Amino acid sequence: MFDDPKVALHCECIDKIYPGTKALDNVSFDVLRGKVNVLIGENGAGKSTLMKIIAGIEQPSNGKMYMDGKEVSFKNTTEAQAKGIGIIHQELSLFPNLTVAQNIFMNHEKTNGLFVDNAYHTEGSKKVLKRLQHQMNTNSLVGDLRVGQQQMVEIARNLVNEDLKILIMDEPTSSLSQQEVKVLFTIMRELTASGISIVYISHRLEEIMEIGDHVTVLRDGKYVNDADVKDIPLSWIVTNMVGQNKSYTRTPRAIDLNQQPVALKVEHMFLPKQGGGWLLNDVSFEVKKGEIFGIYGLLGAGRSELMECLMGLRPEHTGDVYLNGEKIKIKNTAQQIERGMAIVPEDRQGTGLVQTLDIEKNSSLSNLKKYVKGILLSKQAEDKDVDRIIKDIHIKVADKTLPILSLSGGNQQKVVIGKCLLTDPQILLMDEPSRGIDIGAKTEVFDIIHEYADQGLTILVVSSELKEIMNIADRIMVLSNGIKTAEFEGSDSLTEDDLVLASYAGHHVDAALE
Repeated sequence: MFDDPKVALHCECIDKIYPGTKALDNVSFDVLRGKVNVLIGENGAGKSTLMKIIAGIEQPSNGKMYMDGKEVSFKNTTEAQAKGIGIIHQELSLFPNLTVAQNIFMNHEKTNGLFVDNAYHTEGSKKVLKRLQHQMNTNSLVGDLRVGQQQMVEIARNLVNEDLKILIMDEPTSSLSQQEVKVLFTIMRELTASGISIVYISHRLEEIMEIGDHVTVLRDGKYVNDADVKDIPLSWIVTNMVGQNKSYTRTPRAIDLNQQPVALKVEHMFLPKQGGGWLLNDVSFEVKKGEIFGIYGLLGAGRSELMECLMGLRPEHTGDVYLNGEKIKIKNTAQQIERGMAIVPEDRQGTGLVQTLDIEKNSSLSNLKKYVKGILLSKQAEDKDVDRIIKDIHIKVADKTLPILSLSGGNQQKVVIGKCLLTDPQILLMDEPSRGIDIGAKTEVFDIIHEYADQGLTILVVSSELKEIMNIADRIMVLSNGIKTAEFEGSDSLTEDDLVLASYAGHHVDAALE
């Protein structure tokens, strides 16, 4: 039993276990009534998982929740909504083929006899949008709106719930302009003044200090600390997010990068965002031959998009790219592979592997041209190359003709890396290469990275893991909201705080540590 009039919802000792990972570990969390309750932590800290449990999207493995002194549990979002809980997702959950009014009143429909009361929906939508200072044609299809307008529709659909008690906002300002953010903050203050509680997740520290009342920090799925915003400085948040300010011993390099030529140079890269704005905004950098160049940033920073531009998956980008001093025009992926570029994608299962093929065919797939003899493939040449790569990067496999899904996650990841290495790349792009694999496999993947870099392969690595990127990268570029906010030389004096502060920066920061 839990009963505190100041608390709108109490989560007690919540666990959430997925196969192979514990997303939440004994987390207790209070949603204070009539306050903006900020929830903060690094990528993978468990913030969104906890919010999904509160909103009825997920169910906890263990633990209890209480509202108004009574234990509650939600099998789905409908049950949570009946208790007055709404959620604004980071990824918009709208119906692009329906109108603004239909989206706003989805699941809150009013009927007039046997029919849906469209007039009521239209009038109600106009009222709530006027309140948000964002009037628009309520008969417009949501798919035709720009992203910022869609975000306002997502917010509006929660405000029409007359029984709203708790509103969860997961990165609600990620697609909004500064003026729109100001309007949103005004609405948030109106809601809290009327007794509604808000749970607010944001990667923008300046927003948290401006709008937040109380902050709770999660790290690695565990509760770390909480405090009133008025009682803490910004540094308190950073320290609690990343733990003690540590530096890390880096693996020494076998080559002198100062003597190496520039292998890849990018100048003024822009990538437009659908609906307006930029996914990448004037990003410039250069990477030397044999360098391990780290790219760090939070979700939505533009890391994967940068990799996709370089690999020919985003031909709409603009800017100049130089490969070994020669300016190139990027048209498609096949052309980039011919030029000596390869990518280990973030989504191993979805875009890295063909799950119906065996281990050997997955390994050789990107290099089939090499094995063509007349109108047939040379099985002998294919076997020889695949055997070599299995040996070189230590893929643990009893029989290369087994299904790819018979391998562990770490060995599947090695197959993806091996597939790239078989194309003899000059530049290897690695997007979250250690995601979803155990610590032993991670160590082996990092050994592969260092070994090939020492042989002169230029490697760009995206990682969300602070410790990992600080250990493996010679230099680290930080992206925030599509902007390059910092560039650090890899050194033992570089700290987690440096990277975290740069990744949350809303403006350009010039930081270089020697």
